[in-house]
Amino acid sequence: MLKKVLKGFGIFLVVAIIALAATPFLFKNKIKELVLKSINEKVDATVAFEDVSVSLFKSFPKANVTIDQLSLINKAPFAGDTLFYSGEVNLRMSVKELFKSDGEAMEIESFSSKNGLVNILFNKDGIGNFDIAIKDEKENEANENKPFALNIQNYTIENLKFVYFDESSKIKMVIDQIEHTGKGNFAESKLDLATFTKANLSLDMDKTNYMNNVALNLDAILGIDLENSKYEFKDNKALINQLPLEFKGFIQLVEAGQNYDLTFFTPTSSFKNFLGLIPSAYKGDLDKIKTSGDFEIKGFAKGLYSETTIPTFELLIASNNASFKYPDLPKTVENIVIDTKIKNETGVLNDTYVNIDNLSFKIDQDVFTTKATIKNITENALVDADLKGTINLSNLSKAYPIKLDKPLTGILKADVTTKFDMQSVEKENYQNIQSAGLVSVTGFKYTDDAGKGMDINEAIVQFNPSTLNLQKFDAKTGKSDLKITGIIENFYGYLFNDKNLKGNFNLVSNQFAVADFMTASEPTKEGEKPSEAMKIPAFLDCSLTATAGTVLYDNLTLKDVSGKIIIKDEKVTLENLKTSIFGGQIGVNGTVSTKTKTPTFTMGLDMKQVNISETFTMLDMMKNIAPIANTINGKLNSTINLSGSLDPIELTPDLKTITGDLIGQLLSTTINASNSTLLSSLDSHISFIDLNKINLNDLKTKLTFNDGKVNVAPFDIKYQDIAITVGGSHGFDQAMNYNVKFDVPTKYLGSEVTSLLSKLTPAEASKLDNIPINALVGGNFSNPKISTDMKQATTKLANQLVEYQKQKLINQGTSALGNLLNQNPKPGDTTKATTPTTSEEVKAKTEEAVKDKVKEGLNSLLNKKKKDN
Repeated sequence: MLKKVLKGFGIFLVVAIIALAATPFLFKNKIKELVLKSINEKVDATVAFEDVSVSLFKSFPKANVTIDQLSLINKAPFAGDTLFYSGEVNLRMSVKELFKSDGEAMEIESFSSKNGLVNILFNKDGIGNFDIAIKDEKENEANENKPFALNIQNYTIENLKFVYFDESSKIKMVIDQIEHTGKGNFAESKLDLATFTKANLSLDMDKTNYMNNVALNLDAILGIDLENSKYEFKDNKALINQLPLEFKGFIQLVEAGQNYDLTFFTPTSSFKNFLGLIPSAYKGDLDKIKTSGDFEIKGFAKGLYSETTIPTFELLIASNNASFKYPDLPKTVENIVIDTKIKNETGVLNDTYVNIDNLSFKIDQDVFTTKATIKNITENALVDADLKGTINLSNLSKAYPIKLDKPLTGILKADVTTKFDMQSVEKENYQNIQSAGLVSVTGFKYTDDAGKGMDINEAIVQFNPSTLNLQKFDAKTGKSDLKITGIIENFYGYLFNDKNLKGNFNLVSNQFAVADFMTASEPTKEGEKPSEAMKIPAFLDCSLTATAGTVLYDNLTLKDVSGKIIIKDEKVTLENLKTSIFGGQIGVNGTVSTKTKTPTFTMGLDMKQVNISETFTMLDMMKNIAPIANTINGKLNSTINLSGSLDPIELTPDLKTITGDLIGQLLSTTINASNSTLLSSLDSHISFIDLNKINLNDLKTKLTFNDGKVNVAPFDIKYQDIAITVGGSHGFDQAMNYNVKFDVPTKYLGSEVTSLLSKLTPAEASKLDNIPINALVGGNFSNPKISTDMKQATTKLANQLVEYQKQKLINQGTSALGNLLNQNPKPGDTTKATTPTTSEEVKAKTEEAVKDKVKEGLNSLLNKKKKDN
């Protein structure tokens, strides 16, 4: 019997488990339809989700409906913006709810959301993206049968991000990593909802950050009156970082908006409440910090928030004669006074004002005090502020745990008053700004994370009604010293209204090392370039007139540098930049722009009396333009114009994109052919010229650059009375294609040939051309390929001489020809020449004899050893 019972129970259990596992598949399509219906009938937005699943195990004994990757995407005017997203939404209900018939609402008892986003946006017209409810009353009436009914008992929200951005006011608030739970019976019209919330708050206004990941905690019981849409703060405790706050009162939703009647306050008045506002990374162990004096925050908000009004409110922040001292630091911050009020007494937003009646502190004998008022905040904010005091910067890290690898030093003094309205700043009516006073820093020393230090001997800034006058800036860093003076024209526009920073400055330096002002790139894997492109800051609109005794740049030492640098619209312009270098002077005009994706440059160089070898070996660009120039000793006058693209990471020229030209004149030059593989190879092929003795004085050349090539316009040079013409091109990849033409007088062909030439009449000799010999130069500069047309030149001269001699000998008779053939016999040759008897024999013998003599002369010319000429 027992066996049968156990067997039957086992069978029942298996069947039950199978039924529980199979049930979700039976209801999946039904639930999916209900989810779509419940959302689509209520919102005017694009709804999407990956899947809907039903489980009887996930929240047993409750049924669990899981909606994966649920999103609501706005339509116009916020088309494409995500209003809501959740990686996972879980709805929990009684199992019996799954079996309800069509038209019956399923009661949801609890829900949870994971990895969500709520994105609230207001455009410049004040329209919000959250107003997506369908407003067609007839359609709503037709859908009175709701797919789901709320009988919520508890809910959980995990890792939610809430974003608020108002385009008109430029206010952005982000509440991130929200963890929120609530328990209460929403089936009742009145309930107490127990909640717990943790989050991080960041707040930006017009690109200025006021809060960054401030920790928020709220443990509160909210009294909820669903019939009257009223929410009351009952027992609650809030922490902003570690500043405690409590709330009393209520918020009620009414037809015109929201009605507020709230008060808030710090439950204790210790100055530790102020330190509790400081992010935990900086405040250390709050319990170990010694404090004296009080600190309290209190205020209220009362009235209607609507399209035209805000609640009247008051926020008071106060402390009197307070102090604090960190246990591991030697200095105390004392005589702390805070007296600040933010108020609105009318319910009109523009009537909100801020009064900082006193904000002061003391470290040792140094006292620093600030006072300010801000009013008329929405229409045309009026700012009136005073700043006065002294701070020994070295005391800051001795009184407060500032995280610096190297402590600050120096004395900061300020005595400044300023009064302005934001419309004048926005419209650049800086004449309406009333500012006066001085800010100075002396003995300032700072070292950054890369180990680069800056020592400011003295810096003085004078505040004038419309400008800031940098009266003095005397500093040293690395190998550089610099003294700067100048005017900043729109400091307030840059500070408050995102305007470009405009100014004109003068710089004087004895020595300026460019490397001292370069930022090291982030380390990368071996062989990889830094990933971030270099950009000229778009906010700079200034000019700098500079003079420097010495400028160190890479491997170059520039002397007596002067010129003007203009930075504007992501472009640097060099005007009349001059320097002494390479034994001469170079003038530079040009631009570098990073406004486009691929940076570009234009450059004009004016070189006077520069050393040729140094110029073309120490400047990378010049190496590629004329690799052979390092063989030339002497001076150069030249103008060079270049333009092209730059590497976006390193801002070095992309040789394939360069276009431009070079016009140059060589002065007092000599050639050292042994320094060049090309010239040594050419020298071995052309034996009648000593390249080291070619005179290039006053030679003028023109080069053009395009499509990765340097094109050299043909130019003429002289070696004694041999004319030489050179022209062609080479690539920046060093591949060559040059033609060298030698116009060689026949007198260089040796005594055998000149003996033949002497027998010509003056009229015949005048018709005989010099020998043109062409050399084709290919390959590349390190492995040249050279060929000549010597054979063709030999044949041409021989044919000319044959023709002259043939006619002469035929006219003079065979005896003369015999004498020619018998003269200068070769050593050991005892064969007696045979005198031709017919005209055909005369012709043949003449051609043969003359050609032999010419070839002997040319071979002797082209193959003889070098000797001084």
